Amino acid sequence: MSERQPPWFLVTGLVIGLALGLVYAWVLSPVETIDTFPHSLRADFLDDQRVLIAQAFVATGDLGRAQARLALLQDPDPARTLAMLAQRLLAQGEDADDARALGLLSSALESGVVGPGLVPALSATLPPNTPSPEALATDTPTPEANDVTETPDGSPTERATRTITPTPSRTPTATVGAPFQLQDLALVCDPALSPAVVQVVVVDQTGNAVPGVEVLVTWEGGRDRFFTGLKPEFGLGYGDFAMADGVTYTVQLAEGGDPVPGLSTGGGCPPTDDGTTLLSSWLLNFRQP
Repeated sequence: MSERQPPWFLVTGLVIGLALGLVYAWVLSPVETIDTFPHSLRADFLDDQRVLIAQAFVATGDLGRAQARLALLQDPDPARTLAMLAQRLLAQGEDADDARALGLLSSALESGVVGPGLVPALSATLPPNTPSPEALATDTPTPEANDVTETPDGSPTERATRTITPTPSRTPTATVGAPFQLQDLALVCDPALSPAVVQVVVVDQTGNAVPGVEVLVTWEGGRDRFFTGLKPEFGLGYGDFAMADGVTYTVQLAEGGDPVPGLSTGGGCPPTDDGTTLLSSWLLNFRQP
């Protein structure tokens, strides 16, 4: 009695069929996604869309259009999502302009309007208007047959052609205003602040909070930066930076102004009732004169 052979032809047919199916599905007739909803994009593509929306908002100041575009992404809390993305970009060393744009849009969404506090920040990013070449073209009118003047002897003389060269208008540029000045530096001894932080609040001449202001932080062997407005729950002009124990920091606004040196966690907070030594945080209030 002969031993029964395994059905190799079935296994071979299955392998060949599977291979042909993959070739057809991936090469000959791949799936084409048509009319895809924006919210179904991959996570990193969604982040790219948020950055593009923020950049468009900074360029145009059109909050309504930005809100309509963000609605397509279906974020539960768009303002918080943008703020968190801005902080993540800064932590990863990405383009600071992208983070600033995200922060500005997040602040505008939080306040609901492009208010006075946002206008200086937006105007600083808008390109100046330049007159078109047509506006500066020389206007040379053509003399007409009836365009004559009478001379004293009565003989008509053709009026001389007049060349009009308009004076070029001054190219308008964005006026950001005077640099912000430090109005107050306060030591903050709060056990809830752990780790200790440098807190910065920036307002304009009228007291309106200003988001999107870049703050530079330097220390021996390192530097970092952050922006106001990325934590709108604390105010549109608020920003902070976590301090490390034993490091002395210098803080300065990127737009100018005097640096504020000597900030550290050992700033002299008194001990608590149980003898615990509190780490020192700092609050810096800047105002535009």
